[in-house]
Amino acid sequence: MTEESRMPSRRTFLSTALATGAAVALPATAAAAAPGRPRRQVPKQSISIQLYTLRDIMGDDPEPVLSALADIGYRKVELAGTYGRSAAEFAAVLRRTGLRATSSHAGIDGDLDRLIADARTLGHKYVVVPWVNYATLAEWRAFTTRLEAAGDKLRRAGLSLGYHNHAHEFAAVEGTRPFDVITAGTTRRNVHLEVDLYWAVTGGVDPVALYRANFPRVRQFHVKDRAADGSFADLGTGTIDFASIFRATGVAEYIVEHDQPRDALATARVGYDYLVNLRF
Repeated sequence: MTEESRMPSRRTFLSTALATGAAVALPATAAAAAPGRPRRQVPKQSISIQLYTLRDIMGDDPEPVLSALADIGYRKVELAGTYGRSAAEFAAVLRRTGLRATSSHAGIDGDLDRLIADARTLGHKYVVVPWVNYATLAEWRAFTTRLEAAGDKLRRAGLSLGYHNHAHEFAAVEGTRPFDVITAGTTRRNVHLEVDLYWAVTGGVDPVALYRANFPRVRQFHVKDRAADGSFADLGTGTIDFASIFRATGVAEYIVEHDQPRDALATARVGYDYLVNLRF
């Protein structure tokens, strides 16, 4: 079964949406399924972690950290660079630790041929633009044109190009939200969405409404919790109602992330255990 086959079809999704209703409260952590509903869970093979979470402990030898992630239970990671190693060298490290880098964060304004070659060497399925920010609508539109063109090229190479949101894409620029510029100016064939749940909530957006408005383009979640004061939190210790979000959606990858962990490996373990044990 492919990752995409585990995602809901349009017909299944619409039936579920009608049955469950549209509202999802942003705050309040939920760890149990609603009474009377079938109990679902995140498949272990769909759990990943963004290595940015562990950047401060990688040092010049990432292998011990990657081995520790494998010991926790992770089988997938999302890259944010290769720590001074070539794609082939880092791919060898991943093989030794039993991990797969199915996704990576990378920009599109460099050498796309090199990006594609490295992604293939590393075994990626997804390449995701992690961050852009522009002051004018014209710049956002120009970026969106480049994003669609790059997505077309990566698709032809067997890869899926995505866009990862922060909060600023949901703040209007000259009367229009940049997120709407991106979704209107790209096609679901060429550009998918990696929705960062922390930043969506911080931007005042209901993740379920966002998912439904862009169905079926949302293929990846960054599963990142938010403390009551707005800071980052380990999964399950903050205010985001992941159970309600997951109950109303379906993606191929649930990627644990924490931007400022005090103990990165402890955060990784808490995140994995939370996703494995969550019922919704």
